[in-house]
Amino acid sequence: MSAAVHPAAGPAWDRIQRGALLAAAGGLGLFLLVAVVLYFLAGSAHQSESVRQLFLSYLVAYNFWLGVALGCLVILMLQYLTGGAWGIVIRRVLESGTRTLGLLAVLFVPLVFGLSFLYLWAQPKAVDASEDLRHKSLYFNGGFTGMWYIIRAAGYFVVWLLVAYFLNKWSADQDREAVPREQRRFRLLSGPGLVLYGLTITFASVDWVMSLEPFWYSTIYPVLFATGQVLTGFAFAVTVVILLATRPPLSEVITPRHLRDLGSLLLAFVMFWAYMSVSQLILIWVGNLPEEIPWYLRRSREGWQGLAIVIVLCHFALPFLLLLYRDIKKDPRRLAAVAVGLLVMRFIDVFWWIEPAYRHDGEYVFWLLDIAATVGLGGLWVWWFVGQLKSRPLLPTHDPYYAEAVRHD
Repeated sequence: MSAAVHPAAGPAWDRIQRGALLAAAGGLGLFLLVAVVLYFLAGSAHQSESVRQLFLSYLVAYNFWLGVALGCLVILMLQYLTGGAWGIVIRRVLESGTRTLGLLAVLFVPLVFGLSFLYLWAQPKAVDASEDLRHKSLYFNGGFTGMWYIIRAAGYFVVWLLVAYFLNKWSADQDREAVPREQRRFRLLSGPGLVLYGLTITFASVDWVMSLEPFWYSTIYPVLFATGQVLTGFAFAVTVVILLATRPPLSEVITPRHLRDLGSLLLAFVMFWAYMSVSQLILIWVGNLPEEIPWYLRRSREGWQGLAIVIVLCHFALPFLLLLYRDIKKDPRRLAAVAVGLLVMRFIDVFWWIEPAYRHDGEYVFWLLDIAATVGLGGLWVWWFVGQLKSRPLLPTHDPYYAEAVRHD
């Protein structure tokens, strides 16, 4: 196929892949170097805390990049169910994002080795000392440390990978067809697929993040977790599409109205994330229960309150105000700047969710581990993503709604 069909297949994208691999090597190398230094400087009495921080930082990075991939999967299914010209122009980016789930399944494996460092329910002494943990041990352990945790994680990935596989396979089949096929099969899978995503991400959010603090719970947290992933995936998709729109074929298709639609949807996801965040805060504040309020207390003291203020201002207030302006939504550079800013804030939000689960006693060098792990895993993820993006045409020209979408003016 020609370069006009595959603008992501040129030398510039090859350089992006090479740069991503260099970032992966540098980030993971720094991550391991800092971890080793902290381990030997900590002394024998605190070496287990250093190892725990290694896995905690990896968990932060992993959840951020998993959020991009799963967010792409959710938006892809939503677009098949609802239609809309905006979905045609970002579909290949979303599909490529979903095809990184296989890589993320492999990258999940290191977390299995950190269960006893990350989670109290995986520590026999802590379980023996707590009746509450003993009640929960069957759900998490099932006879030996982490058995059900591992089985459930495998089940989550099987569901996500199967849904992504069929959506991508049918899309590839459609590319080879001379006559567009009816879209019914995409909708028939996307409806149940969204239900399965809601079910699996509910348990995954509890297993992987909420259980870091096993005595705390929130019924809204899984929805907030999922909303954050959708916002992450959509902000990423908007950023990549605007980058691709600088050259054909997207430059010949994307109009200011496409950008306006993308910006309006980005605003909607920001508002929904804020609504769920405030709902959780209000319910816990009103309930004022001792098993619920410590989550917010940990995140509003010892320096974390500054980060909370940044999240309120830059994750909601600023993007909300900017995306109210039609001129910003129709301007590719300014819209991309808002989307990139939201990606940064999504990382900070995940960081704020996970790191305060354990006290750091005034030592804040752990943020370097979090950034290094995020850059390292991100380099691998971007390298794989670009490879997937280069493998298919950037526009689904055989989609039955393609002609209508490109006339979206």
